[in-house]
Amino acid sequence: MNARTDISMKSDEVLRVELEVFRREHRDLDEAIDAIAAKGMGDQLTLQRLKKKKLYLKDMIAQIEDRLYPDIIA
Repeated sequence: MNARTDISMKSDEVLRVELEVFRREHRDLDEAIDAIAAKGMGDQLTLQRLKKKKLYLKDMIAQIEDRLYPDIIA
């Protein structure tokens, strides 16, 4: 089952909770990436994996926001 189908089966309340969790995790990853890059710790592979996870979370946030707040042109 893909993520889009999974989202369509969840209630709005569950999606709001997941949205907040994903946003928090996205912020945490952003801070971790900045800290690792600033200190010169970690290798490029680690940074690449963190950035990939951050992009995945950004996509999930966008999908949930689209479901919760549809763009209706009136």
